Amino acid sequence: MGNKIHPVGLRLGITREFESRWYAGKKTYAKTLAEDRLIREFIQKELQPAGLARIDIERAADNVAVTVYAAKPGVVIGKGGETIKRLRETLQSKFPGRTIALNVQEVGNPNLSAALVAQRVAEQIERRFAVRRSIKQAVQRVREAGAQGAKIVVSGRIGGAEQARVEWAAEGRVPLHTLRANIDYGTARAETTYGSLGVKAYIFLGEVIGGKKVASSGAPAPRPAAPKREEGRPRRRSAVRKAGPAAKEGGE
Repeated sequence: MGNKIHPVGLRLGITREFESRWYAGKKTYAKTLAEDRLIREFIQKELQPAGLARIDIERAADNVAVTVYAAKPGVVIGKGGETIKRLRETLQSKFPGRTIALNVQEVGNPNLSAALVAQRVAEQIERRFAVRRSIKQAVQRVREAGAQGAKIVVSGRIGGAEQARVEWAAEGRVPLHTLRANIDYGTARAETTYGSLGVKAYIFLGEVIGGKKVASSGAPAPRPAAPKREEGRPRRRSAVRKAGPAAKEGGE
């Protein structure tokens, strides 16, 4: 059995950037890391309906810039900017020694974000959709959006069965061992009446070489047609000849 590691953590500094960008010494590193975790947990709890893809945190001295990537930026901003203003004030009160700036970015195509795809599958499972059908449709939507490959895995007591099992669907290529492959990975949890189901989504967005995205090769080339037989040329006889009557008599 192979050991599974986080596809994003494996590619940090190669095809993926860090979601937290700052430097801290030995004395302040643990405290700063705990602050990042509290900020993310608070924002995910408050903005769950907005469809959060990722949260980036950048620090410079006591200034903290938080960038929220959401599928529905209108939910984050709120009417007249009330929601984002309230969130900024709440974060400022939680961390009084920091100056916090909260920014919102819209996700271009939600079907190419692994976190959003996993969240959508989890929501469908909570609404009692068929698991197999949900993950197959999600994989098809990802492929139609332009991804070169996709894989979705659901594990747990699927359908309320006593024995936990794993259901998955995949289409295209998902090269997890290739470091230059730009693979987005996201997880979600579906809370059902019979327990929690885990959802994992892998999306292969293409290869990155030298900081540039390599164009997808597209569909495989069709097989070349067989050469046509020239007119007037006799057809080759089969290597195996049928046994004639003489052969039959000899055999008897």
